[in-house]
Amino acid sequence: MDRGVAYLTDSGTQRRVTRYFALLGLIAVAWLAHLAGVDTGPLAGFFERWASPTLIYASAAACLARAIFVRVERSAWLLAGIAIFLWGTGLLYFTVFQWNLDEIPVPSIADAFWLLFYLPAYAALVLLFRNRLRGLGRILWVDGVTAALAIGAIAAAVVFHTVLKSVEGSALGVATNLAYPLADLLLAALVTGGLAMGGWPIDRRWLWIGAGLLGFATADSVYLYQVAHGTYQQGTILETGWAFATVVIARAAWLRPSQSAPPSREGWGTILLPISFGVVALGVEVYDHFARIDLLALLLATGCLAAVLIRLALTFGQNLRMLLASREEAATDPLTGLGNRRKLTRDMDAALSSGSLHDGALLLTLFDLDGFKLYNDSFGHPAGDALLTRLGAGLAASLTEEEDAYRMGGDEFCTLSRLNGRSPEMVATRSAAALADRGEGFEIGCSFGYVVLPDETDEAEEALRIVDRRMYENKQRGRASAQRQSTDVLLQALSERHPRLGDHLSGVAMLAEVTARALGLPEEVIERTRLTAELHDIGKVALPDGVLNKTGALNDDEWVFIKTHTLIGERIVSAAPALGHIAPLVRSTHERWDGAGYPDRLADEAIPIEARVVSVCDAYDAMTSDRPYRRAMSGEVAVDELRRGAGSQFDPGVVEAFCRTTLTLEAVPSAS
Repeated sequence: MDRGVAYLTDSGTQRRVTRYFALLGLIAVAWLAHLAGVDTGPLAGFFERWASPTLIYASAAACLARAIFVRVERSAWLLAGIAIFLWGTGLLYFTVFQWNLDEIPVPSIADAFWLLFYLPAYAALVLLFRNRLRGLGRILWVDGVTAALAIGAIAAAVVFHTVLKSVEGSALGVATNLAYPLADLLLAALVTGGLAMGGWPIDRRWLWIGAGLLGFATADSVYLYQVAHGTYQQGTILETGWAFATVVIARAAWLRPSQSAPPSREGWGTILLPISFGVVALGVEVYDHFARIDLLALLLATGCLAAVLIRLALTFGQNLRMLLASREEAATDPLTGLGNRRKLTRDMDAALSSGSLHDGALLLTLFDLDGFKLYNDSFGHPAGDALLTRLGAGLAASLTEEEDAYRMGGDEFCTLSRLNGRSPEMVATRSAAALADRGEGFEIGCSFGYVVLPDETDEAEEALRIVDRRMYENKQRGRASAQRQSTDVLLQALSERHPRLGDHLSGVAMLAEVTARALGLPEEVIERTRLTAELHDIGKVALPDGVLNKTGALNDDEWVFIKTHTLIGERIVSAAPALGHIAPLVRSTHERWDGAGYPDRLADEAIPIEARVVSVCDAYDAMTSDRPYRRAMSGEVAVDELRRGAGSQFDPGVVEAFCRTTLTLEAVPSAS
């Protein structure tokens, strides 16, 4: 935090400031009591002539101290202190040299100081408003101008008009007398306009500043009005107006910065203000028909009404832009910037109902990315969003002027194309190529389906149903083919090297599928379990024949070779994009329920269910098959061994499900 701001918010500073203004408040209360007729004894002379200069100079000192000790808004409060000091000096000169004169000369040295007050006051006000109005929009500027013109019109009609009619004397004296209402008019306009532009609600510091400056202008205006009508008298409550206003301004200088949210610039308050000021200006115009006022007031009121009309035009334009943006947003996918499903339906309806398809059929194509889920799981959702954005941009760039791209949601995209004699398959395939990407560890493709409009249907919703069904049919065929082809290639390579392992994997896969169904697992989990079983020993393709075919017990070095086969298998399987999701399952097939397995020493349910099922089925198939170092066990003995290992080597639930399917298992031939 800035040291000056810290000083301003320091509790010790605030206590000293509170005591200082409490003292000024006591002087003000005593002064009011004196004006009300209370006997103030020996202090009567002080209250009669010196209370006002004292309070004004004390206020100037408070503003100057604020500028010295706090760097934030230093220039503004320095100018404010100078302005108040100038007004106090003018009052001091008047009190010392002109108090008892029968006729006050105009202009005088006091007038010079009083009129000089306005220049630093205006500058301070602009500096104070500068931060509040930073980044202000055109509408709020118009609101500020509207408020300023309305207040100016009232001041011109009530005060300036009266002073103008009553002034007399030398040209310099007339100019001096007219300078006050004009300067006060500008001060009131600046304060009101600035507050109106800043929005509502107004924090307490600005309420104090605004109240002080408006109070100052009001006191001056009342004084000028009374002088113009010959009703001014010394010793009334009006004498306190300038002093009290400066104390209020000085107190605002030492208020703590507001911690509230920025002023609200939404809601009815933003329109009620210009309407209210417009009504004021209209009232001034109407009043002129009954009692003529000066031209300045009429010009200001007319300008205010013009500002209200400008505000109306700006508001209409803003609402129109918001409406268009809302329509665009409602029809646009926020991630890719492509049209969404709503826009696609609207565009299809428009094309089908326009009767313009006679010169070219319309092709609707739906694409669904292949491999995107694995990409998301591997690299995270932010990377997935970036990929979708990139693919969407590529798809849009690949289209002609008679084609449009859409994102339906998730990883589904769509295109709407005029065929103009082109082949539907060719158009769809070209777009599909734009939705492909590959890199280290991933490969993205897409499946698609298409429908020709209006040949196959002339209804948008029906077209979407048809294309969705066709796309998923193609996707299922493509996915099975990719997985099956990759799996078959790997199994063939293993069988060529170790024929006995090929039979073993086939037997384990059948056992694993039956067990997974007995556990009631979802269909996609059953499919993953079967694939894992088929590929769980694929890493042994890289192991030496002497280790795999050894008839005796393995030594420590040979066990190190054996335990690497799951890691090798993971690397081999992950190289096939269609099998990437199976690779971590292959890695875990030799973990144990008690955590003593390899390679990661996973335990309990931290081991994927697919790997737990394969572990049980692998053990059973191994026990019921002949090995170089022993003869095959019977099925009953193997089941007993599994039960003894439940809770240590195997998942007890998987063993129980496996044993419930004994009759099914006995019907399955063991690998030999």
